[in-house]
Amino acid sequence: MIYSFKGKRPVIDASSFIHPQAAVTGNVIIGKDCYVGPGAALRGDWGRIILEDGCNVQENCTIHMFPGVTVLLKASAHIGHGAIIHGATIGRNCLVGMNAVIMDNVVLGDECIVGALSFIKQGEVIPGRSLVAGNPGKIIKSVSDDMIAWKTEGTKLYQQLPKDMFDSWLECEPLREEKGDHYPPASSYKPFEK
Repeated sequence: MIYSFKGKRPVIDASSFIHPQAAVTGNVIIGKDCYVGPGAALRGDWGRIILEDGCNVQENCTIHMFPGVTVLLKASAHIGHGAIIHGATIGRNCLVGMNAVIMDNVVLGDECIVGALSFIKQGEVIPGRSLVAGNPGKIIKSVSDDMIAWKTEGTKLYQQLPKDMFDSWLECEPLREEKGDHYPPASSYKPFEK
């Protein structure tokens, strides 16, 4: 659902797909080819949220801020299921892992990867191409070319997803028994291996 708040209405490019069970409120700007999944809450009531082109915010993510703050997700930022971004800047082509928490005034440099369940405390400035994990989050090592290539390929799937959703997503009644092969074979996309 899309909601205005105190006269501010979200601005969403027509190429982006916002699931109807997501909540996008107030001062939110969403660029081209973005995906926002069900259960995600982008609450631009006290400040502003900007998703640049090609971002995805997956199921059950929360994006919010303290008053007067802008949350910025730069182009191709990839926010994994259940993550929380509160008052932070996420650099270009970053991956924030599932259920990670990124706190206020964090600046995540371009092409960083944040591990699942990590917690980055308030005010941290993480240099580009850093791999961060743990609670509190610590830089483990630099992101390799192979790792960023893997991340970029995964994000391309989400950048194609809005078009696929517009083209083929339909509410339906379930089948009561399996009939044939309804699903394509497993894709060639594989998790990154060390």
